[in-house]
Amino acid sequence: MSETQAQSDDERRLAELGYKQELARSWSGFSNFAISFTIVSILTGGLASYGIGLANGGPITMAWGWPLVSIMVLFVGMAMAELASAYPTSGGLYWWASELGGPIWGWFTGWFNLIGQIAVTAAIDYGAAIFTTVVLNVIGWDIGTDRTAIFLVFAGILILHAVLNAIGPHLSAVINNISAWWHVGGVAIFVLVLGIGADHHQSVSFVFTQTVDNSSVGFGGVAFSFLLGLLHAQYTFTGYDASAHMSEETHDASRMAAKGIINTIIVSAVAGYLLIMAVTFAIPNLDDALDPTKNSGYPVIYILENSLSSFWSGLLLIIAAIAQLFCGYASVTAASRMLFAFSRDGAVPGSALWSKLSARKVPVNAVLFVSVFAFILLIPSMLVPAENAPTAYAAATSVATIGLYIAYGIPILLRLLNGSRFHTGPWQLGRWYRPIGVVALLWIVFISLLFILPMDDRGYPWNDEFTWNAVNYAPIALVGVVGAIAIWWFASARRWFTGPKPNVGEPPGAETPVGA
Repeated sequence: MSETQAQSDDERRLAELGYKQELARSWSGFSNFAISFTIVSILTGGLASYGIGLANGGPITMAWGWPLVSIMVLFVGMAMAELASAYPTSGGLYWWASELGGPIWGWFTGWFNLIGQIAVTAAIDYGAAIFTTVVLNVIGWDIGTDRTAIFLVFAGILILHAVLNAIGPHLSAVINNISAWWHVGGVAIFVLVLGIGADHHQSVSFVFTQTVDNSSVGFGGVAFSFLLGLLHAQYTFTGYDASAHMSEETHDASRMAAKGIINTIIVSAVAGYLLIMAVTFAIPNLDDALDPTKNSGYPVIYILENSLSSFWSGLLLIIAAIAQLFCGYASVTAASRMLFAFSRDGAVPGSALWSKLSARKVPVNAVLFVSVFAFILLIPSMLVPAENAPTAYAAATSVATIGLYIAYGIPILLRLLNGSRFHTGPWQLGRWYRPIGVVALLWIVFISLLFILPMDDRGYPWNDEFTWNAVNYAPIALVGVVGAIAIWWFASARRWFTGPKPNVGEPPGAETPVGA
């Protein structure tokens, strides 16, 4: 298929879904894969949130939790890929939900998706700020490592990402292509350096059987600690819906968006496992790695600095920090496209502003919206006592994970309930869609309930040391968001939000109109 024919087919399919081609369709299939792979970013989530897994369950969480989560996420990804192939539009999840269930489903899916996108951008760039701050100090820029320094670097990173995103879609494709290879090469260097150069290597028995028991807080023991530690891997495996949100900028989107989702999960699962195993085998002392007075709240940095020479630890920190900068940049890109599409259909206050494109066909205002609210989300990290600042980061990861996976789950559920309304695209599951969808939904329900538990940074609120300064604010934030969205819907939005608003040709789903 020639490029001209492919673009013509893409534009024809987009018109069938109700939209004219406004964004620049300049991305290859590899670029579509690269943005999801960059946002999943095993060098970001896998390292920045490593301490969440290590503190909950210990090394066994790394050895057994990662492959467990990888397999279950693949079920979710396959169910989403079939939807992305059928409906290749930047609206992605909320568009699928609107088509299969009606406006109310699209409304809730869209807001969960948007909030999750903003939360994951905040968490990614805050994690990047932590690593970048350490790197700047290592190379001689003595800016300190306190939370004020980290927050200022965080703000600087968000500004950088906003500016680069405003330049244009061609630059985005180039940056994400480079990022994909950076991540693959970076993991290889991590594994080689830690495998050969670490001062000490733990035994296989330590990595696969050693536990960290939180049962002293009175609930669940090692098994429950292990389950909580799954947040490490589950948070890492977020953001692969970016392939769907970039559909309107990708050639042969009906195939490439689906392949982008699946390939991202598979490559990340394998490369990520090699990475975290290399880090876990290099732990010098487990107690010290978990001691906040020695690890500054981030065990990976402690492990690198105490397992390698200053040169090699500095090199790996630089590789990780750059990867995390790539990741945050890609997250802003994907979130801005989702906001653009959601606003194009009138769902967001000030929609005309957020759906406006620059001369280079970039939703610059949407880029600024995402960046500003990502900044606001982590302001609490400056308000709580310094020793509890990592709690704000953990809450952001929980909000991102729960918000995104609920958004992933709703259209999968509707696909199962309203299969007669669904018309498959080129990439399809055939008769396997039902068992795959059921497994995906069961997993999403399980992790959503698990990560919303109101635990504090020591474990759970049922112990005698509970304090509001250390509480996990994820459930509070989620309940507040759900309540606000529901009130808004019943008080106002149900009268004016009708789902996708076609701006060209016939309404999407001619056989069954959207929202019927």
